[in-house]
Amino acid sequence: MTWSRALKDAARSGLTIERAKLTPLIAIRGTAGVAIVIGLSLWFGSPALAVSSAFGAFASGTATFQRSMRPRPVLALAVAGALAFSTFLGYLAAAHVVAFVALLVGWTFLAGMAWAIGPVSGLTGTQTVAIMLITVTLPTSVLGALEHAALIAFGGLVQATLIVLFPVRPWGIQRDALADALAAEADYARRLRHDPVAPFDPAPLMDARLASAVTPRQAKRRPAQLHGPRGLAERVRPILASLADPVVGAPLEGPERDRARDLLGAAATVLDAVAHAVRHAKPVRLPPEAMATLEVPATGPMLSGPARRSAFRLISLLADAVELTDEPVKATRPTTEAERGHLLRPSVPKLVPAALRSLRREARWSSHIFRHALRVTVVAAVGYLLGAVLHFGHGYWAPLASVMVMRPDFAQTYARGFARFAGTLVGVAVAGVLMALAHPGVYASAVLALCCVFLMYLLMRTGHTVTSACIAAYVVFLLGIVGAGWEQTVEERLVLTLIGGVLAMLSYAVFPAWETPRLRDRLADWLTANGRYALAVCDAYARPAERRPRQVREALLDSRAARVAWEESEARAEKEPVRHHGLSLHAARAATAALATMGRVTMILEAHLPDKEAEPSPGAAAFAAALRPALDRASEAVRDGAPLDWSAPHAAWEHWYAEGDHQGLAVRTVELLLDALDDLAEALPPDP
Repeated sequence: MTWSRALKDAARSGLTIERAKLTPLIAIRGTAGVAIVIGLSLWFGSPALAVSSAFGAFASGTATFQRSMRPRPVLALAVAGALAFSTFLGYLAAAHVVAFVALLVGWTFLAGMAWAIGPVSGLTGTQTVAIMLITVTLPTSVLGALEHAALIAFGGLVQATLIVLFPVRPWGIQRDALADALAAEADYARRLRHDPVAPFDPAPLMDARLASAVTPRQAKRRPAQLHGPRGLAERVRPILASLADPVVGAPLEGPERDRARDLLGAAATVLDAVAHAVRHAKPVRLPPEAMATLEVPATGPMLSGPARRSAFRLISLLADAVELTDEPVKATRPTTEAERGHLLRPSVPKLVPAALRSLRREARWSSHIFRHALRVTVVAAVGYLLGAVLHFGHGYWAPLASVMVMRPDFAQTYARGFARFAGTLVGVAVAGVLMALAHPGVYASAVLALCCVFLMYLLMRTGHTVTSACIAAYVVFLLGIVGAGWEQTVEERLVLTLIGGVLAMLSYAVFPAWETPRLRDRLADWLTANGRYALAVCDAYARPAERRPRQVREALLDSRAARVAWEESEARAEKEPVRHHGLSLHAARAATAALATMGRVTMILEAHLPDKEAEPSPGAAAFAAALRPALDRASEAVRDGAPLDWSAPHAAWEHWYAEGDHQGLAVRTVELLLDALDDLAEALPPDP
């Protein structure tokens, strides 16, 4: 993609309004939290204290809108604590330019590295830098700095208290994640009716898994509808694929295929009904036609062989899904021993070691997170110094604009960043003109600031341009409470914001962290994870008595994570104005299809795992022994651009087939696995 096209796509996507469901009650609650702290600070304190407390309440409320499975009060308190600490340090160093720039450099670098922990941590780090730049311009002493920091923390406490006292749709994030997973399964079942090898995106199942992890305290209060359906959805997916597959399921044509289509359609109806019940906390409502289809027919088309076994398992799993969710929505129960063993979300203090490991893992030159931290640090320092040199007054607008728009990769910086930058310009211009013309007083400025807060909370999920305009106007009106900087013209603020935006955009062109050169590594990681999943399943056929329940499951989760990492990397690379470096767009798409097929075939093989009492399969053992070293060599070949060689697994399969087991489900499915590996070899020709 050329630079001109990349910038054009960035502008188009950044200015596109994203339609999403509005949450007015949550917006009112968040705005009420900001209003309470502003009102109390103005009544008992001063306008400067009101500004500090308002920033804490505003940022804490904003954090609760992020898509995090953490309890909302915990997010509000954590953000307020980080803001209070960063602001206090900023106050201590604000009187000395060199000391403050040194603090700004160190803190901005840490905020940039926070993206290694997760997007919510990265956004929180960004907010701490932005608000530190603003609040330290308010004059105060050391004791006053402590008072300002305490009020910022108080703002977060108020938001957390309101969330506890006035819960709006509790467990809503968890319900939506589980319902999305069930709805994705329903959509998959419908597509399988017309395309027996239709692809499936595992991202909804991964989100549902994250949402199902709870703390011990949450486990005691979790609604009954959130127990069990995710595990059933995980088990339903391979059964659906096995039933629809023309090789190991129903034949491609004939009465059995018609019966399979009816079962898939009924399964989609049931899964949609369960998803609706989970999302809205209501009992399940099923149409009688779907229930009749899921009954074993006395006459008419009947399935046979593996397809019949899949149909019986599908009917049983769907019945369990309805039974698990069709309960009183207020009923709760504690976690089981199995649930305590896994999917247990650690408390916030226990997250510190994991966060430190993430930071150490990304602290290398090749990491795009590390490069982002360096980039945003340099831009923030340069922007701050430029703002001070230009003598416009309140030069923090330049580094503020830079920090708010910069993200770890090109696509986010130039797409969302462009939208944020445009919105910031609009917000500063509109609010600045209104302040210059109307000269509102303290309370009028507070009311205008609250209006901007409400609009921002209400439109949080509609578009980055709109929310950025509301944030910029909020800052202008809030600083108007203390009369800060109104000698500065609107044009000067716009110039500083423009400088900050240009610095942010240029930084990525001068010091990029392209994803394109890493595509082969990501693809090799996905091949390795898929191979481990296939080997785990083959080992279960080779030695059924030694099969460990978690072995296949853990390999499947690793495969999904590697696939998502590849897809995210590929999506970012498509928007980068650089050459493919040995992996063209066509080759990447063909390789994606091949590895997705490999995962689907392995999943079908998993759906028919033998019991522990079953006889071991020497053919499966020999095939796994040949596949293991071939996968290791293939992963290195993908990274180096060398040809892939699958001759050893082919020879093992041919021997297995020649032994007379050619009618077995395993040997037929493994043939499909080899076809997918051959497609991968064709998709990745060796580099010249």
